Amino acid sequence: MTVLWINFTMVYFLSLFSRYFSTPTFKTDLSTPLRPNKVFAFGALMVLVLVSGLRSNIGDTYVYKKIYETNEFTWGYISLQKDMGFGILQMALKMFSDDPQIMILATAVITNLLIIIVFFKYSRMFEISTYVYVAGGLFLVSMNGIRQLLAASIIFIGTKYLIEGNWVRYFIIVFIASTFHQSALILVPIYFIVRYKAWSKATYILLIFSVVVVVGYEQFSSLLFSAIEDTQYGHYSGFDEGGANMIRVFVDAVPLLIAFLGREKLREIFPSSDYVVNMSLIGLLFMIISTQNWIFARFAIYFNLYQLILIAWIIKLFHEKYQRFVYFALIVCYFFYYYYENVINQTIVYRSGFFDGLF
Repeated sequence: MTVLWINFTMVYFLSLFSRYFSTPTFKTDLSTPLRPNKVFAFGALMVLVLVSGLRSNIGDTYVYKKIYETNEFTWGYISLQKDMGFGILQMALKMFSDDPQIMILATAVITNLLIIIVFFKYSRMFEISTYVYVAGGLFLVSMNGIRQLLAASIIFIGTKYLIEGNWVRYFIIVFIASTFHQSALILVPIYFIVRYKAWSKATYILLIFSVVVVVGYEQFSSLLFSAIEDTQYGHYSGFDEGGANMIRVFVDAVPLLIAFLGREKLREIFPSSDYVVNMSLIGLLFMIISTQNWIFARFAIYFNLYQLILIAWIIKLFHEKYQRFVYFALIVCYFFYYYYENVINQTIVYRSGFFDGLF
C-alpha cells in the first residue's frame, strides 16, 4: 500500500497546484472559467500512469499478462476473439516487445490520459476530480477491469459530443470502445435517455424503475439472464458473489442529492450539467441494483466517471462562506472511505518489479 499512498498524495497535490496556477479562460467551448496549469496536470497524469503501468499484480493483471505472453496475435487469432480492438492493440505492441509489461503500461497511458483530458476541460476543481478518482476506487478498478475501464475512458473522451448532441460522432466513439469491451454498446440507448433535462419526469421514472428492480429482483434477473444466455455475457447468470456494499451506494448518492438541492444554481454556473447529472444518476441506479448482484456494478463504471466531474462542481453550490468547510469535509470523508475500502475491506497489496524494494 505504500506506493498507493504515495500516489494518492502526489496526485492530489500536483492537481491542486495545477488549479492554483490556473489561468482564466474566456473561450465559449470550455465549461470551466479556469484552465488548469498543464505542467502540474501532466505531472499528476505521469504519477497515475507509472503507478498503474508498472504494477505486477492487482485483480486480473496476471491473467492479462499471461495471455499476452502465450499468444501470437495474428489476424486469424484476433478475428476469433470477442473484443477485436484490444487484440489489435496487443498485436501492435507485440511488434515492439514480448514483455507483457508494455501492454500494462500502454493501457495505463491511454486510460488515464483520456480521463485526465476530460477532467482538464470540464472539472471546476481539477484536484477534486483526480482526488476522488483515486479515493473513490475507479483508479484501482482501472488496474483490475483493464478492458472495461479502457472502453469507458474512450467513451468519456466523447463527452463533448454527448453535450453537443452530435450523436453520429458519439456513436462512432461508442463503437470503437465496444471493440475493447462489448458492454460499451449500452451507451447507445443511454444517449437518448440522458439528453433529457435533469430531474424531469424521466429522472423519476428511472429512480422508480431501480426500486422496482430491487424489490422484484428475482423476476428481473430471470428475464435478463434468459435474454443474454446466448451471448458472451451468458455466463453471468451463474455469477453469485453477493451484492455491492451499501456504503458504496451512499457515497454515490450524496453528490447527486446535493446536485438536486442546488439544481438551479448548478445549471447557472455549469450549463452542461444536465448531461453530467443524468449520467451520474444512471450510474447510481446501477449501483442500487448491484446491491442484489455485484455484477451490475460493472455497468456503473461507464457512468461513475461523470460523477467525478459533478463532485468538482457541487462545492460551488454552497454559500461562499461554507465552501471551504465543504471542501475539506469532502477531502476527509473520501480519505476515510479510501482507507476503509483499500485497507480494511479489500486489504489491497500493491506489487511492482520497479517499485518493490524502494519503499
